[in-house]
Amino acid sequence: MTVTHLNQTELAARWKVSPRTLERWRWTGEGPAFIKIGGRVVYRLEDIEAYEERRQCASTADKPCARLA
Repeated sequence: MTVTHLNQTELAARWKVSPRTLERWRWTGEGPAFIKIGGRVVYRLEDIEAYEERRQCASTADKPCARLA
């Protein structure tokens, strides 16, 4: 089984957000799950896609899903 990982720069480009935004989300516990080995942070593609699925809304009246504890 092959697991695909994205680094912070690649995920920031995918979502068109600043890499600093991802850093802040990690600090506050927001955003997708991540893996940190030494000083390197990576995100599994399956965790990214699961996070995107949880954030999907049908209208602007929808509130995003509650943050994971």
